[in-house]
Amino acid sequence: MKRKLVIVMVGLPARGKSTMARKLGRTLELDGIRVRIFNNGELRRRLASDENASSSEFFSPANERGKELREQISRINIEQAQTFLQEGGEVAIMDASNVTRERRRSLAAAFPSLPLCYIECLNADEEALEANLERKAVLKEFRHLSPEKALESFLKRIAYYESIYEPLDTEANRILVDSFDNCILQEQITDVLPYYDRIRDVITTRIVRNLFLVRHGETHFNREDRIGGDSELTAKGLAQANALAEHFATVRIPIIFTSNYVRTMQTATPIAERQDSCSIIALPEFNEIHAGICEGMTYEEIRRKMPHVARARGPNKYRYIYPEGEGYKTMEDRVHRGLKKVFFLNNYDENIMIVGHRAVNRMILSSFLTRQEEEVPYIYMPQDRYYHIQIDPHKRLFELVPY
Repeated sequence: MKRKLVIVMVGLPARGKSTMARKLGRTLELDGIRVRIFNNGELRRRLASDENASSSEFFSPANERGKELREQISRINIEQAQTFLQEGGEVAIMDASNVTRERRRSLAAAFPSLPLCYIECLNADEEALEANLERKAVLKEFRHLSPEKALESFLKRIAYYESIYEPLDTEANRILVDSFDNCILQEQITDVLPYYDRIRDVITTRIVRNLFLVRHGETHFNREDRIGGDSELTAKGLAQANALAEHFATVRIPIIFTSNYVRTMQTATPIAERQDSCSIIALPEFNEIHAGICEGMTYEEIRRKMPHVARARGPNKYRYIYPEGEGYKTMEDRVHRGLKKVFFLNNYDENIMIVGHRAVNRMILSSFLTRQEEEVPYIYMPQDRYYHIQIDPHKRLFELVPY
């Protein structure tokens, strides 16, 4: 007999529920399990395509017509999930806010003979949440509004959900997840749940569908062998950026993440221009190592004018910190935080591109590879190739691709 399970997502909007649902669904599919996601938001947008169904007032608890339609959408998805499970499906994922006990009781009543697993998604990181809200504001359902008005509307929608929010407390088989840090904060499991070990593994594991890790094009400082600074691209660097744009023209890239430096933005801009609706998000966490008093110098100048720096850096480049600056070791936390932002802001089933710097990209790559720290400063990071990374519970792919 096939083991069946209903997973119920819980949480406020923009907390990573749908990304988590897709991550769970895709991994269970790879395990050979028949799984389907039933997303209330997608059904709402299909059934009620007018502007009123995306306005904040549609979600007001005082809007009886909106409440009636939302309940109808929930019933339709429940009926479709029941049919799916009766016809051989094994896991149904109910992807909606499900923030009231009443809604969760109706879900439990709809599947009386099956175990339910509730997954509540939280995100306490204000910066990541703010960036995610800004991204939500440019979704198609808000295209009739300016980005500022869309954000205002979405924030009001969240406030309505907050006014009726009842966190998980009495439900059996509940898991509280930090969707930014990919960690389980609490769990209370009272039944023997099918696939539970796999579900826990998926929640806490970073899964990468396609990550394209690109180094910026050649800069004037690169040509002169100078470190740091905020140099612009050379003519060759601009040609490299255009070649990248051509190379990725048929690959869907919804967001390109860069540093705050002009050279990464100059590299990303032509790529974004060749895409259909692509955003560039600059993250300070991906800024290059700050070389302190050595900023803008060539390595030859450092050896000549500051031999003590050259000597001290030689034995262990990873742990060396430039005077009044940084080193690989001190970058660890900020680069890893930047990666968490990337995965939180990017939908699970979308391609990811990071246009970064040599040292930062080495740190990013080393977070996926098992490399001794003393090896990290020597990872090959050319400007005419990029790294393509895929990671899931079944495989790991790292390839260096010319363009």
